[in-house]
Amino acid sequence: MQATISIPQHWPYPRFALEQRTQQGIILGLYYYPLGTELAEQFDDGWRYVLMPNKNSNETSYLQEEQIQPLTAEELFSEITAEIDFYQQQITILQQQLAIVTGGFTNA
Repeated sequence: MQATISIPQHWPYPRFALEQRTQQGIILGLYYYPLGTELAEQFDDGWRYVLMPNKNSNETSYLQEEQIQPLTAEELFSEITAEIDFYQQQITILQQQLAIVTGGFTNA
């Protein structure tokens, strides 16, 4: 089952999606300051995003929509390819460990 998020019709649609990779990091969350609220008066109305610079970081940043830059198609391809390569290496290591534990007998 895929999760859905309902956004009130009078709010603009967010420009970025959850888990989207950007120049500033991966989007972990988003929230909206509606026009006419105390938060919007203090910090401007609009979407805010919670980003993590990379998957190994314990830091997060909070940015307005206009502060975020999407990755180019080439940058996105490069990041995803590198992540696939990393996980393929991890799978190979785990398969080798499994072969040692089972004495070379696996169901693979």
